[in-house]
Amino acid sequence: MTTDFDAVDYFTDQSLVPDPHPYFDHLRSKCPIVQEPHYGVLAITGYEEAGQVLKDTDTFSSCIAVAGPFPPLPFTPEGDDITDQITVHRPQMPMFEHMVTMDPPDHTNARSLLNRLLTPRRLKENEDFMWRLADECLDDFVAAGKCEFLTAYAKPFSLLVIADMLGVPQEDHEEFRIVLGAPRPGAQVGSLDGDLVGLNPLAWLDDKFVGYLEERRESPRDDVLTSLATAMYPDGSVPPVLEVARSATFLFAAGQETTTKLLSASMKVLGERPDVQQALRDDRTRIPVFVEESLRMDAPVKSQFRLAKKPTKVGDTMVPAGTTVMVCPGAVNRDPGRFDNPHVFDLDRKNVREHIAFGRGVHSCPGGPLARVEGRVSIERILDRMGDIRIDDEKHGPEGQRNFTYEPTFILRGLTEINIEFTPTG
Repeated sequence: MTTDFDAVDYFTDQSLVPDPHPYFDHLRSKCPIVQEPHYGVLAITGYEEAGQVLKDTDTFSSCIAVAGPFPPLPFTPEGDDITDQITVHRPQMPMFEHMVTMDPPDHTNARSLLNRLLTPRRLKENEDFMWRLADECLDDFVAAGKCEFLTAYAKPFSLLVIADMLGVPQEDHEEFRIVLGAPRPGAQVGSLDGDLVGLNPLAWLDDKFVGYLEERRESPRDDVLTSLATAMYPDGSVPPVLEVARSATFLFAAGQETTTKLLSASMKVLGERPDVQQALRDDRTRIPVFVEESLRMDAPVKSQFRLAKKPTKVGDTMVPAGTTVMVCPGAVNRDPGRFDNPHVFDLDRKNVREHIAFGRGVHSCPGGPLARVEGRVSIERILDRMGDIRIDDEKHGPEGQRNFTYEPTFILRGLTEINIEFTPTG
């Protein structure tokens, strides 16, 4: 069956969810920056063009980063510089209070709070925690010889790594697992006190971190939360507690999502490519490249958006002020002008770290270094303790006729489940 990609609505057509790459290839075959016909969005599939947009915060605003053309702008762009219009109407835009939609200098201030946290020393302490946590998570299910990997490992592991990074007290970890949907096998969701189900997770996180930070400002301790609570903006001013909390909760939510998707995509490769799995078993030094290639092949973010503040030229295309621009990392990471044989998973790819799975410029994912370590540590321990990892044919169909389900969204790219079988080895 031939799909008429010119008629397909990228934002609503579910047929593109399992594999968006033929659609991306179609767009790129026309031009690395081309107008999507349904909402007038300029879609970018070219590597050079994407880098230009993501790095230029003077020309492109992140105010619409998370939702693109939905809802429509709360104003009609007028003139050749809409910066002031954006400023006035920003509170009407989705997630305006989170750093992902901010522009400098507000973004610079919000990001500086995380930079205070994501230090080399703190990352090393967090990695030590990861090695212990990986085994604790594996202990819960590895003897069974099979599992649904997102529920059994990817979600609880990524959630608790971020909890540790942000200094959430150990005694609260189980509450975070339950509220945020990663309970231990057999646990009853909401079993802590019966009223935790149905909460807005981001609002719950905001409240939780506000409580932590207020307490630390009143009674400082020698811990990570105190470091965050006492952080100041670059100009020396003290940020409101809620703004600090939102920086923390956004890292929590985004970091957990990114790593869960990276781990599940990596597991799909291990299960479908015995040759790659064996290569990693034979030489563990290849694991970092494996993680990068998994990110390149299946970037966790499928679309991210910018709004042109003033007229500019991207590549050979004129972009008027008020234009919504959509950078497609999944497409950019398979631009044949940058990556040879881009649709092939290649453990020997020399320029693999040039992918933009974690973005580019000031909005590059602050949790990127963390996710890379989570991937490396997880794959190491999984290979140690699980032999002959394979996809569960009963759940996903036989080889050559696999059926995988992905989240039905144009923003993120991630499996909803991946069932595997393996031989317990430790």
